[in-house]
Amino acid sequence: MSDVYQPPANLPVPEDDGAADHLPGRKVPYLELPGTDGTAIHINALGIGRAVLYIYPLTGRPDTDLPQGWDSIPGARGCTAEACDFRDHHQELLAAGAQRVFGLSSQDTAYHREVVERLRLPFEMLSDPSLSLAAALDLPTFEVDGLTLFKRLTLVIHNDRIEHAFYPVRSPHEHAQQVLAWLRDSPA
Repeated sequence: MSDVYQPPANLPVPEDDGAADHLPGRKVPYLELPGTDGTAIHINALGIGRAVLYIYPLTGRPDTDLPQGWDSIPGARGCTAEACDFRDHHQELLAAGAQRVFGLSSQDTAYHREVVERLRLPFEMLSDPSLSLAAALDLPTFEVDGLTLFKRLTLVIHNDRIEHAFYPVRSPHEHAQQVLAWLRDSPA
């Protein structure tokens, strides 16, 4: 078993392969995904202003092994640490202009509910088990242990358009702080 809260040192760093270069300026597709509060969230209608949508491969659990070879995949490790960083900086993100913050992975809603409770997340997690957002926006994915998963990236959505894409995310445990700095430096 691995420590899902603390990524090991010397993990491979993801390289920028250009897989998100096409995203800024794109209109967000009509897509309805289940949230952890039991409601359906329309990705194209997250509200007026900015929303932060951080997308990640999968959140580990302390009692469950990560997929085979997980630590050798650049950018795969660190999902729990990233969620905790967004939790710890949630109020600052809102104060800097984000109206809402969401996490999104292909894990199911029941799995996400456990994560929200265990990590005390103050925001909703969205489930996209069919990777419909990846298909609609041509988001980067990877395969491991027979699973296709999202590569880690974060979208800042302003009204119904992608304003900025953070990709690749090289330090998930500090990524919310990177988003926070961008929000402060880029008033809407």
